[in-house]
Amino acid sequence: MTTIQQTTTEKNTLKRDFYHLIINGQKVESSNGGTIKTYNPATGELIAEVAKATQEDAEKAVQAARHAFDHGKWRKFPVNKRSRVLNKIAAIMRSRFNELVELEILDTGKSLATAQGQVNQAIEDFEFYAGAIVSHGGRVNAMPGQFHNYTEKEPVGVCAQIIPWNYPLMMAAWKVAPAIAVGCSIVVKPASLTPLTAIILGEICIEAGVPEGVVNIVPGSGSEVGNYLVEHKQVDKVAFTGSTPIGKNIMARASETLKRVTLELGGKSPNLVFEDADIDAAVDGSLYGIFYNTGQSCEARSRLYVHEDIYDEFVSKFVEKTKRIKLGDPFDQATHIGAIIDQNQVEVIDGYVKSAIEDGAEILAGGKKAVVEGFENGYWYEPTVIANVNHDMKVVKEEIFGPVVVIMKFKDEKEAIKLANDTEFGLGSAIWSKDGARTQRVAGQIQAGIVMVNCPFSAMPGTPFGGYKQSGFGRELCIETLDLYTETKSIVSYYGSRPLNPLGL
Repeated sequence: MTTIQQTTTEKNTLKRDFYHLIINGQKVESSNGGTIKTYNPATGELIAEVAKATQEDAEKAVQAARHAFDHGKWRKFPVNKRSRVLNKIAAIMRSRFNELVELEILDTGKSLATAQGQVNQAIEDFEFYAGAIVSHGGRVNAMPGQFHNYTEKEPVGVCAQIIPWNYPLMMAAWKVAPAIAVGCSIVVKPASLTPLTAIILGEICIEAGVPEGVVNIVPGSGSEVGNYLVEHKQVDKVAFTGSTPIGKNIMARASETLKRVTLELGGKSPNLVFEDADIDAAVDGSLYGIFYNTGQSCEARSRLYVHEDIYDEFVSKFVEKTKRIKLGDPFDQATHIGAIIDQNQVEVIDGYVKSAIEDGAEILAGGKKAVVEGFENGYWYEPTVIANVNHDMKVVKEEIFGPVVVIMKFKDEKEAIKLANDTEFGLGSAIWSKDGARTQRVAGQIQAGIVMVNCPFSAMPGTPFGGYKQSGFGRELCIETLDLYTETKSIVSYYGSRPLNPLGL
């Protein structure tokens, strides 16, 4: 077994017994002394206690962010100076890579390889936006006669950013990096289940030179702190990643103050395997598409459609490899997937699987809670493959958020597209085929924000990530994200030699 501790000689200074709020550049305790206990999903053991923000704390954070934006110097920094700070954030993160990976594993139960990939992308996000911001700006527009028009990009203001529990550091980076790159001030509310690395990211931002008040971190309950931030009149924008029902609630609350909203919500992504696909590549890519991050991913390809001509061969190989997936010590390099986030989510997953059985579906692999030797007190679920399903079943229609895939046949391209789009969601999708013309045709007709062709990867810095339909709106992880955190100001000038007299008086 290879552990993080064995790959570095550094003393882990990120792991501690207590984590503070970060408000106005200072580590502070909750105003009422409240705390959140955070547990290791793989073992069920307590990791640490975290200061639990109240509405009073959220108010202090908003006021700190407001003052930093209205009267501070961050938004006035030359772009190249903000770029250098973002690069320094990335450099500090990279120097503490192993520590961040270890903390992310402890807080989420992720496997080693999964955590390493996500921490690395979080670092690359800051590097990407450090470069992207340099070329982000307004433009000169064609005007008639003796008029001149140009636009400028100005930061939108104070942004509330609500982070999900499934990708704590990576999702925080997706939101923090572009917001501060353009000069906004932010109040981040990490998920109560996984707040640790977001708090550390806030500390690193301050260490790298982000002025006080620009980055504030206030872990707390969504119903209290999250809603307070969403409804606050001095918050100009909300960015949320999470479930569709909560996203709808946030949108309704934000409408009272007409603040900007970006929502990246749930999914039930289709995965189409055509008869001419490289079957082995499609099997391996489809395994990754559903079981990566233990299936706790909004764009997990949880609906698998296979052409009837290759269905039996594909399913045989897919199920055989599913049964070889190793659950175990998240720090062991041989472990493929880690734990479920908590016992409640285990019960949710198991409830969906039981409903499928009651509806007459067939379990081809898994189908029950897992017991992992040495980790009996953790939260585990077997990688599960379900066949003999139809689109009326809950297990096909609703997001499960666990290592569960449903598999169905299709007869032709037209039916595949119809089945793929038969959902209220529209986040991710995948196509497996050697026919380039077909992949382009099908990709053009799938109602989803991301289409992966002969590839299982959906998110890399520079590639827009976001959804159609009830999977939300707005795109993250790309240059276009900078526009979500800026206002476009249009300036029209007249430079004619004669004064204008439009009323003719």
